[in-house]
Amino acid sequence: MIRFILIVIFVVSFLILSIPAFLAEWIIGKFRPDWRDKSSLRIVQGAFKCVIWLSGVRLTVIGEDRVPKDTAVLYIGNHRSYFDIVLTYARCPGLTGYIAKKEMLKIPLLSRWMKFLHCLFLDRSDIRQGLKTILEAIERIKNGISIMIFPEGTRTDGPDELEMLPFHEGSFKIASKTGCPVIPVAIHNSSALFEDHLPRIKPVPVVIEYCEPVFLKDLPKENQKFPGSYVQGIIRDTLKKNAEAQKRA
Repeated sequence: MIRFILIVIFVVSFLILSIPAFLAEWIIGKFRPDWRDKSSLRIVQGAFKCVIWLSGVRLTVIGEDRVPKDTAVLYIGNHRSYFDIVLTYARCPGLTGYIAKKEMLKIPLLSRWMKFLHCLFLDRSDIRQGLKTILEAIERIKNGISIMIFPEGTRTDGPDELEMLPFHEGSFKIASKTGCPVIPVAIHNSSALFEDHLPRIKPVPVVIEYCEPVFLKDLPKENQKFPGSYVQGIIRDTLKKNAEAQKRA
């Protein structure tokens, strides 16, 4: 419970104390958007690294060298914890916008930082607005900004992390329309950090593995029709491998 309280205090303090930095970033963005993008990225990543440290998580990261550094990518991940965003965003090598639910817009200051970081907000109840968000994500990729999406559409729970909701195939239009590589991201055991025993935070081992890039145009035709199912299979196999490795450790 102490870790939870410390993290809440830190996040609230960061949002309040970062108001001057936020205003400075807004001014910088009027003249040099590229400077603002980079500085905002590092500010938020620094805050997330502090949250990770306070949580005590024992984090293992595999395959970061598989992520291309010279092009924007589409990260596709499984999603079982709020910490998935913190854990992955702290490690993004370059500008990356996350696709988040529109309810995040209601959180003062945090939503403004998210907009600085090219995050997009998805209305899951409105198909037309959902399509608009996908089109905006395509433009981000074309402009060199990577996108991260959790295509299950929401966090999944239950005792078995291999049981995922179907991946929304529309998410993969971002890659098919831009030709960018898809990076499957398998996040193992993140729900044990927080969601499995709310509101306590436990310093458990978590494994993030970045899998080999997938180029949709190179897949067999049957997999090109349903890339979500194909990529989900890669993530499921990776989760199973890392779960078994953790049991042997």
